[in-house]
Amino acid sequence: AVLVLCLGCAAAAVPLVIWHGMGDSCCNPQSMGYIKKIVENKIPGIYVLSLKIGSNLIQDMENSFFMNVNDQVREVCSQLAKDPHLKGGYNAMGFSQGGQFLRAVAQRCPSPPMLNLISVGGQHQGVYGFPRCPGESSHICDWIRKTLDLGAYTQAVQEHLVQAEYWHDPLKEEDYRKNSIFLADINQERGINETYKKNLMALKKFVMVKFLNDTMVDPPISEWFGFYKSGQAKETIPLKETSLYTEDRLGLQEMDKAGKLVFLGVKGDHLHFSEEWFYTTILPFLQ
Repeated sequence: AVLVLCLGCAAAAVPLVIWHGMGDSCCNPQSMGYIKKIVENKIPGIYVLSLKIGSNLIQDMENSFFMNVNDQVREVCSQLAKDPHLKGGYNAMGFSQGGQFLRAVAQRCPSPPMLNLISVGGQHQGVYGFPRCPGESSHICDWIRKTLDLGAYTQAVQEHLVQAEYWHDPLKEEDYRKNSIFLADINQERGINETYKKNLMALKKFVMVKFLNDTMVDPPISEWFGFYKSGQAKETIPLKETSLYTEDRLGLQEMDKAGKLVFLGVKGDHLHFSEEWFYTTILPFLQ
């Protein structure tokens, strides 16, 4: 009987944790609810946790604009640590800003262990520009644009506006390094936190999906960890030319050499992909 039990346990699917993007919620049937369903259909018996920040869907959506990201990450780490399904480890998939938020979880909370991280349009070097904004929240977007222009790096804005916390102004690198309370921290801009580095390098694979016709993320190369060349906002450089990589402050260079970084490009605008593409390209990382 013991043998039979363990044959069963060996075959159990690795659980999946997903984190939605800005203006979305955990359980929207058109977005995260749909992803959860197609993963469950293709991987029988898999446990999928779609993260909800707040006690209902409205709060979850509002928190994607207004709740300090460090508090969100803390909240998620505590959810994951308490979930008995995850104690043997899990795969993580973040959509848009959920991509860099889950990377923060990998760097800050190694227990339970994240095995693979799939970032679907995540902005790992941040954004400088806010061309379009999802859903029907255009008045929120206009307000966010104004606020970012006025003072992305003031303490009040950093504490209460999610998008300011990964706003990366290439013309004000000093300001960004000093005052960004989230992105500059997880990107080791103020010094090296060896624990962050060690935890990220423990991933088996770090998969980054970039949308080749993205009109929402500025610059789109941030989805592959590239960014604007410092001091201007026209020319971009790939990850390998950034100081983050050349000085290997986060372990990405070492991970790259070990074949752990996967760069995928998909035709289409931000978060636009086909089911077929998802099945053939993303599913293998979850199985």
